[in-house]
Amino acid sequence: MVFMGDRATLLETGRFVQRHARNAADEIIEAVGAVDAAVDTTAETDAENETETEARHRRAAEHGDLASMSALGALLLRRGDLDGAEPYLRGATAEGDRAAANNLGVLLHQRGYAEEAAGWWRVAAVAGSAPAAHALGRHHRERGDEPAAEYWLRQAAEQGHALGAYALADLLEHRSDVGAERWLRAAAEQGHREAAYRLALALERRATETTRGPHETGTRLRTPGARAAVPAGGTGAAVPGQPAGECAGETAEAEQWFRQAAARGHRRAALHLGAILEHRGELKEAGRWYLSSAKEGEAKAACALGFLLRDAGDEESAAVWWLRAAQDGDGNAANALGALHAARGEQQTAERWYRAAMDAGDVNGAYNLGLLCAAQDRIPQAEQWYRRAAYAGHREAANALAVLLLQAGDANGAEPWFSKAAEAGSVDAAFNLGILHAGRDDDRTALVWYERAAAAGHTEAALQVGIAALRDGDEQTAERHLRCAAGGGSAEAAFRLASVLDARRPEPGPAVLGAPREEKSECEEWYERAAQQGHRRAQVRVGMLAAGRGDLAEADRWYREAAEAGSRNGAFNLGLLLAREGSEREAALWWTRAARAGHGRAALRLALLAARRGELTEGRRWCDRAVELGPAEVAERAARLSEALHQELTA
Repeated sequence: MVFMGDRATLLETGRFVQRHARNAADEIIEAVGAVDAAVDTTAETDAENETETEARHRRAAEHGDLASMSALGALLLRRGDLDGAEPYLRGATAEGDRAAANNLGVLLHQRGYAEEAAGWWRVAAVAGSAPAAHALGRHHRERGDEPAAEYWLRQAAEQGHALGAYALADLLEHRSDVGAERWLRAAAEQGHREAAYRLALALERRATETTRGPHETGTRLRTPGARAAVPAGGTGAAVPGQPAGECAGETAEAEQWFRQAAARGHRRAALHLGAILEHRGELKEAGRWYLSSAKEGEAKAACALGFLLRDAGDEESAAVWWLRAAQDGDGNAANALGALHAARGEQQTAERWYRAAMDAGDVNGAYNLGLLCAAQDRIPQAEQWYRRAAYAGHREAANALAVLLLQAGDANGAEPWFSKAAEAGSVDAAFNLGILHAGRDDDRTALVWYERAAAAGHTEAALQVGIAALRDGDEQTAERHLRCAAGGGSAEAAFRLASVLDARRPEPGPAVLGAPREEKSECEEWYERAAQQGHRRAQVRVGMLAAGRGDLAEADRWYREAAEAGSRNGAFNLGLLLAREGSEREAALWWTRAARAGHGRAALRLALLAARRGELTEGRRWCDRAVELGPAEVAERAARLSEALHQELTA
């Protein structure tokens, strides 16, 4: 930003504009091949500096040397000395020097005499000057005369002029002409870095469209701070997919052109190459290209470099690069800084960066502000930010807004936002629509949304589809979805899958003395996976299977873990195990816990223990409890025992 009154900044800006204009002119100034290298490039040999070269050409030009007149004019033109260059260029042009004619056109163009410049370019181009043909083609394109522009640019390109080939490719690409790629390739092969970059993009785009279809995209953005919001509880570079067959060849070629452009200092090519390498897992080299691009001022590369450093554990260095990118207007980096400060508990700083992201046009900023406010129980503000992001098309914000409305009791207001988010691709929203319809007893519609979410990999949705399939007797479909859900980490799905597999197991035969211990079956492995996640019924079942194998220590461990977590079946079975081992006193403690939690058989066991000890009143009390709790056969036995104890007491 340039502030009023900042004279030094204004002067520097002016110098930058002049330098930029000179650099652009350098591209079309034609060197004189008959003279030494000083005319052809801006660098000088070690033996002769620029001053000596200029003096030598001046002496020769004063004696009428045509080549020196042309070379001296080109040298002064490159330096920006238009007044000094013009007489030498006009003199050489009058003698028929085509390079001087081209360079005189450059000089006149810089002075604003575009039509006169074009006249001299035409003279030089007709004489075979490729730079003049290129300049003349650009002149006609700027004026909208595309046929003339194409004619002259093609003249330059066919003479091997890299800038002419690139400009022709740009013109043809603008018209969607398939011939554009040929000329991009020609320019790239001659070292034109922008042509190499655009050729790489074209090759990659074609490979991606062939692999994924023309209406799908392969862009992935890193957006920190995003979290799923469901009732139960934000590199800015494109990353190509994994092509196959002949597409792989185009993808590999694209990478090589990205690499060539990046090696020549093209910062966007370096960014893109870094993204390709990162996607492939070559993080060290990816970091080098991100760093190269970031140092050249590419904010997205600085942001991506920050993520690499964060993932490597260097959070402080990551913050430095995110700060640099955010200050250059990268909303993703601002979001990353917001998430970093939020994780540290620095809520005000986090909010400032999320606002900066939003101001930079990154809708994730508003969504993350909503998350931040919701975490602080600032529900009205959270709703405000979610709504803002949702109206801007942020699907997870729409889902989060719907969750807030649903939690506030506004199911009718929530449903349209869930639908909008789900149609935009939010898997959580599809699952939440399933929950919403299930709550209305509309199981058919709920299943449709569960199936949609399950197809996109939603673990809990797959569980619900599996449960519905079990209810309908479709065991094959149930198993498929339960496997998906269990593989995704659902303990309930692992337990239900194990139950399905368990039901298929043949009845165990009689134990054979000295027979080898059975290996764990697949169903036991799934029970165990659920048990390890704290699923109490699975823990009890793992204990039962271990006891059946004779592994009493393992059975004790799982029964005890389930019992301590509140499982009455676990407590009862642990009591049985302890009683068989002679620890009747401890067994009674676990049966008492189970009976108080509503386990009828545990109450009956306590009644029998009391009867054996002669504690008849205590025994009748536990009998009454067993009769109350059931099941029927337990109640019947408890009633008979109670009557016997009563007769004993009244005898």
